[in-house]
Amino acid sequence: MMAANDIHALEAVFVPGADNHRAFRSALGSFTTGVTVVTAATPDGPIGMTANSFASVSLDPPLVLWSPAKSSSRHAAFVGAQHFAIHVLTADQDHLSSAFTRGGSGFDGLEARMNDEGVPILPGTLARFECMQQAQHDAGDHTIIIGRVLRVAHRQGEPLCFSGGRFGRFAV
Repeated sequence: MMAANDIHALEAVFVPGADNHRAFRSALGSFTTGVTVVTAATPDGPIGMTANSFASVSLDPPLVLWSPAKSSSRHAAFVGAQHFAIHVLTADQDHLSSAFTRGGSGFDGLEARMNDEGVPILPGTLARFECMQQAQHDAGDHTIIIGRVLRVAHRQGEPLCFSGGRFGRFAV
């Protein structure tokens, strides 16, 4: 068994700041997350964005959150959207994740349909949360968007995971 001092010798302790964004990002990357694609409708057509900043907030009322970066070209559209859908991807849907990252193909070649609120829905995802925007909160270089869940779709399957800057699967 390692002594406490030996464990601390393996740690890099720092105060996050402008000079060490990469180290801070790497530390955050040690927290494994699921991968989602968030979709919404705009006057210019449907939009989507890959995000791993998704979390449950409340069961009663049913609330979830996600947080788009203010630097994203799609930030204003998502902040302005009254309705959106969060799609939790399966382990074999990394192509959907890639489609909605910067420079991705978006909805080209995908079979999306519109829900009752006009939000594009991606078929075959592990879970889907169709939401009405409940609140927004400024959060540094991101905006936290809280959605009231109107409908949920769910099926069994293996989630797509993101950790250490890479996509992968949960191994048991």
